[in-house]
Amino acid sequence: MVSRIVVPARVRRLSAAGEEFTGPDKLAGEEPLEIRLNGEQFTVTMRTPGHDFELVPGYLLSEAVVRHMEHIAGMDYSSGVDQDGHRTYNVIDVRLAPGAPGPTRTAARNVYTSSSCGVCGTSSMEEIVKPSSYPVPPVRPVMGARRLVELPDELRTHQRVFEATGGVHAAGLFVASSPEPLVVREDVGRHNAVDKVIGWAMHHDRLPLNDCVLQVSARASFELVSKAAMAGIPVLSAVSAPSALAVKHGREHGVTVVGFNRRGTCNVYTNPERITQ
Repeated sequence: MVSRIVVPARVRRLSAAGEEFTGPDKLAGEEPLEIRLNGEQFTVTMRTPGHDFELVPGYLLSEAVVRHMEHIAGMDYSSGVDQDGHRTYNVIDVRLAPGAPGPTRTAARNVYTSSSCGVCGTSSMEEIVKPSSYPVPPVRPVMGARRLVELPDELRTHQRVFEATGGVHAAGLFVASSPEPLVVREDVGRHNAVDKVIGWAMHHDRLPLNDCVLQVSARASFELVSKAAMAGIPVLSAVSAPSALAVKHGREHGVTVVGFNRRGTCNVYTNPERITQ
């Protein structure tokens, strides 16, 4: 079976010196995933295929459609087929269990979500901020600074798809008591990578993630702070800059927002007491 995660390609490489090379290359896979709830379309997102059954629960938790895996009675690749009648594995139908919160009337987005957007299609600011079933715990030490600034390099050693293609984001869950990440996932969409690690935690009954640091290879956006808050994650650390709204949201919801975590230093924008010397 041809890999849909790392896709072979040919490239013509040019340089200012007039050098030219034509040869093989590898690209990160990107395909649409339609998520249905009880047979009805809910949303379509662009993602790197793989760990789809983690991505979907993580996404539904961030949308407050479910609170834990028991709210999902089943998931399967539905009737999505290509022009030759072969199953595409790009449609997942989720059967919600009795008692699941489910989508609100306005939450049923039925829109295309690009790989760079986790809140596209939401019609108002009020809909973006969802009530969390796993509040972030009170501020207390979570990790020492020496370990925190090592996380981007630790994450990088597990980024196999990035190593092959240079074209995906990564997210990982780390705890102070373990030298290895609990889980690392990659995707063309930074929000998808986060949904996948949260979905992994749901499958392993690890929610709330009150003792974890969520390390991401991208910037700290509002949507990533929101996803952290929905899973009870107290610290979000990013290798790049946070947005002003991300910092505001982190302050309001008790998430420690760390930015520019690279080359042995970092900036802590909110709730710095969680990071010890």
